[in-house]
Amino acid sequence: MNLSLRKLGIAPNAWMVNQETADITRPPLTPQPVILPTETKTLRLDLAKTAILVIDMQNDFCHPDGWLSHIGVDVNPARQPIEPLQKLLPRLREKGVPVIWVNWGNRPDLLNISAGLRHVYNPTGDGVGLGDPLPKNGAKVLTKDSWAAAVVDELKQEPEDICVDKYRMSGFWDTPLDSILRNLGKTTLLFAGVNADQCVMCTLQDANFLGYDCILVKECSATTSPEYCWQATLYNLKQCFGFVTDLETVLEALRKLNQ
Repeated sequence: MNLSLRKLGIAPNAWMVNQETADITRPPLTPQPVILPTETKTLRLDLAKTAILVIDMQNDFCHPDGWLSHIGVDVNPARQPIEPLQKLLPRLREKGVPVIWVNWGNRPDLLNISAGLRHVYNPTGDGVGLGDPLPKNGAKVLTKDSWAAAVVDELKQEPEDICVDKYRMSGFWDTPLDSILRNLGKTTLLFAGVNADQCVMCTLQDANFLGYDCILVKECSATTSPEYCWQATLYNLKQCFGFVTDLETVLEALRKLNQ
């Protein structure tokens, strides 16, 4: 009896199976090679193996009514990546590059958050810290499914986008991000979001440690920290962890694809 094969799993990490056979060859992705200049080297990369991580472009970090603003931080620098991302993300989606939103969204009960971590964000214990309601709108700080943890309205999320909640500065720590990327066959990661010297850098470092190729798109990332923190981030990234490029260079590489 000839039984047809059915796909089991998510391409490209999928098998074809029936009662008698399991085809585990996993057909390769169709390559989409592009040339991308960076500040240190010119890269030849495969868009078919590329994803972009957009980190913490959420209300608590980027909105005037969010948590950072409440504790006295000027969030205008954190809003700078919004317009560049509005230009970049649609172009990447057109080429089939997954957009992965990595937002800080704690469990409401904070069972996986230690006292030491809570102390960083509420050192006196009587301030507005993790899980506490914001005075202006009652949204709970960095809590999953709250307004505080939602992506800012100016950045449109599409149904095909992927969302990952994180609980530390690194998007890889205790999250399914690595499993998702490996299931999708992604080995090259573009990085965007805030803060560049904190959550973006921590996520990028962990990605490097896990074997991913890492590229920061400068205009699509920013920090509310002092300028020297931004400069140190760029230096360390280029020295140890990956590559740095700019928005127009990425857009030009995408325009040249399939020409």
